[in-house]
Formats: sequence, structure tokens, C-alpha cells
Amino acid sequence: VLFLTCGAINATKENDQIIKENTCETKMGFACVLEAFTSTFKTRSISNKCCGELIVLGKVCHSALVKRTLKNPLFKDLSPARIIAKSIQTWNNCPALIDSPSPSA
Repeated sequence: VLFLTCGAINATKENDQIIKENTCETKMGFACVLEAFTSTFKTRSISNKCCGELIVLGKVCHSALVKRTLKNPLFKDLSPARIIAKSIQTWNNCPALIDSPSPSA
């Protein structure tokens, strides 16, 4: 149990360090942070604009922020594997969304 606890603490510190070193929390606007969050943790889709911001944020920051959020007790009932899979799906869908013409064009 101690080993698992230490591993979780180290993983949290590692994610926090990645987030700090890459200034992850300042690279996206708040509205797009919410969109990316709801796309990953709920069932909402993400807009082309916010996909663009997510790509600028970078995969390392996206992954670290998702993993740090999963450590929050508010999300203890969620399946980490499912959320991580959904975050990868959101990330992988963004380049296609950005490259496709918008419906209003």
C-alpha cells in the first residue's frame, strides 16, 4: 500500500512539474479549457477554435492536466482508463477538425 501511495504522489508531482515547466495553465483561454474538459470528462464535443488552442497547448500539457484532474477527489468515481482514452480521442480528433472547412465557410 505504501508503494502505491508513493507512486501516486510521485505521479502527481511529476504532472505538476510538467505543468509548471511548460506553463500549461496559461496557454488556453478559459472557455476552451472548459470545452476541452467537457469533451474529455463528459460527452460534449470540442469546437474547431478550441481544438486549435488544444494543439497549441500540446499533447504533453494536455495529458498532464488530465492526469492531474483525475487525482482530484471530485473525480474519484470516474474510470481513469476511460478518461485517458477519451482525452486521447479528443486530442486525435482535433487535427481533423482544424483541417476540415467549417460549415459556415
